[in-house]
Amino acid sequence: MYSRPSLEMLDMIARLGSFSAAAEALHKVPSAISYSVRQIEQEIGTPLFRRLPRRVELTPAGEVFIAEARRLLRQMDELTRHTRRAASGWQKRLKLTLDNIVKVDKLSVLIEDFYAEFESAELQINMEVYNGSWEAISEQRADIVIGATSAIPVSGEYGVRPMGELQWTLVMSPLHPCAQVAELDEEFASQFPAICLDDTSRVLPKRHTQHSPRQRRLLLPNWYSAIECLKSGVGIGYMPRHIAEPLIDSGSLVARSLNNDTIDSQCCLVWRKDDSNKLIHWMLNYLGSSSQLHSDWLKH
Repeated sequence: MYSRPSLEMLDMIARLGSFSAAAEALHKVPSAISYSVRQIEQEIGTPLFRRLPRRVELTPAGEVFIAEARRLLRQMDELTRHTRRAASGWQKRLKLTLDNIVKVDKLSVLIEDFYAEFESAELQINMEVYNGSWEAISEQRADIVIGATSAIPVSGEYGVRPMGELQWTLVMSPLHPCAQVAELDEEFASQFPAICLDDTSRVLPKRHTQHSPRQRRLLLPNWYSAIECLKSGVGIGYMPRHIAEPLIDSGSLVARSLNNDTIDSQCCLVWRKDDSNKLIHWMLNYLGSSSQLHSDWLKH
């Protein structure tokens, strides 16, 4: 009763207001159309069309039925499109994870370009910290990670593209005691809490922001909360240079050297290897080379 041809027939009748016009459009004889409608109405138990001398019109029950029938037809079309896309390698969703150390200036453009390129695919974006990024891809909560540490803590079939060096800067409030000296030593700095991001990993060993072994840590979920604590003078902490520089330039924070430290780390783009996943393939091409990745996501 609710086959696609029967729903399309009823929709055609409702649009044209005539059994004979619908029969002509569907290349059928009017008696066949009339018979099919009667069969459906008997199954439902109520008339869908009011028969008038030269036309037909929907009954109140018919209006409800046709509205739902058209919704079902749209769902059938969507199901067909998704099935065909899956068969040709187009998945419905791409899961993208950003490590908290990357800047997000390019994210809005990336989202716009993705949705302009794909008619029905969705983009799911999450943010993780340190080994949480690797855990996300190892547990298949991510297809691609931008800004993962180059020290790979998990095994599996992953593609890796270097993103270059991430430089760190020790920062604090201009009013903090550590800001009052030009060259810090570890004994003095260790008196104050170290502002650190908390690794979002639940299974893998946790990594934390650089700090002195003698410092108490304040573990925070993201750079937004870390920056607020640094501004208020709660503690001191290392921050990626591309995040710190605008705050230093504005005078919100100041940078100091601790034992002439030079701290850097290597970052990379990581993806789950799946040759049939064209969403992953498109995104890898879109994100570009190692130098482009460094410029877009790690450089101020």
